[in-house]
Amino acid sequence: MDYGHSERSSGAVALPTAIKILVAGGFGVGKTTLVGAVSETRPLRTEEVLTESGVGIDDLSGVETKRTTTVAMDFGRITISDDLVLYLFGTPGQDRFWFVWDELALGAIGAVVLADTRRLADCFPSIDYFEGRGTPFLVAVNCFDGARQYRLDEVQAALNLDPEVPVLLCDARQRESAKEVLITVVEHAMKLREARRAAG
Repeated sequence: MDYGHSERSSGAVALPTAIKILVAGGFGVGKTTLVGAVSETRPLRTEEVLTESGVGIDDLSGVETKRTTTVAMDFGRITISDDLVLYLFGTPGQDRFWFVWDELALGAIGAVVLADTRRLADCFPSIDYFEGRGTPFLVAVNCFDGARQYRLDEVQAALNLDPEVPVLLCDARQRESAKEVLITVVEHAMKLREARRAAG
């Protein structure tokens, strides 16, 4: 699949443009939930039950009730319009599974970094990764029940983000909220792509 390019059949019938988006963030931030909420097909998940082998390795602070973890990826699909289909790849959150990130990032036009304001520092590895690759991304603050709410400019400052990086609120459990995040990251990626073309 050549992500980010329109495909045409021999009959010149336009097929939807397929775009690859990554969903990243810290352990237990809601990546699997977001992909599952928005995917129009049953999402592919590679979850395993947390075991004693993860004790002292996986930080469960703030997510003590979590019982499973993604070990490779989550995969989902959503049709935005007749000519645009998004393929979503949720990344594993723990350091020990980061070796799969480079594979997942191939061909991605943009990324969503999910944030939990109770554990905001967990975002930094994802942000550093996408900044290092030059991958357009946004930060979506997942509004967990009972978590303190911060202004978006406070989150932007705390994460030391460039002003051009969008920051928005979302509820990863809600399809419309997740869809809005995905539309925003596509628009952001396309805007940056056009700006780079114009500058080049």
